[in-house]
Amino acid sequence: MTLIVDGHNVIGTGRLPGISLDEEDDEARLVALLRKRRSRIKGKIVVVFDRGLPGGESRALSSKSVTVRFAPVGMSADDVIISMVRKGNPAGITVVTSDRDLASRARRLGARVMPSLEFVSELKRPLPSPEENFRENPRLSKEEVEAWEAMFSSRQRRCQDG
Repeated sequence: MTLIVDGHNVIGTGRLPGISLDEEDDEARLVALLRKRRSRIKGKIVVVFDRGLPGGESRALSSKSVTVRFAPVGMSADDVIISMVRKGNPAGITVVTSDRDLASRARRLGARVMPSLEFVSELKRPLPSPEENFRENPRLSKEEVEAWEAMFSSRQRRCQDG
């Protein structure tokens, strides 16, 4: 799944503490929050902002977990997002926006839409405790770990004895 976030629309909700469209570094703050909350979001995340010079992917803000794109001169973030939906697999894309026109266009192309306020609510939910995270993402049991360790240590001894 790919999540395409209408960055300034999400910031414009006014519901993200410490992040405002009035701030010079609002884009960097949103991206930092998305990286911090990455475990909440399955799949690829692309954030698209308006008014980037020269436009395109921002190497300075992008990371392995979040790709950041700025709309080039003459295009809006909405245009970039629609272009991405057209070029991608719309059924596997969710567009995060509360812009009615953008949402309508994305839906017509077959993408899902999540309202910005719903997305912000998800971002603001507390992260699970280690115990809750373990229940949601089970790992090997103690017995399984011991069995694997025993198997690998016996193989290592056989290789050394050789």
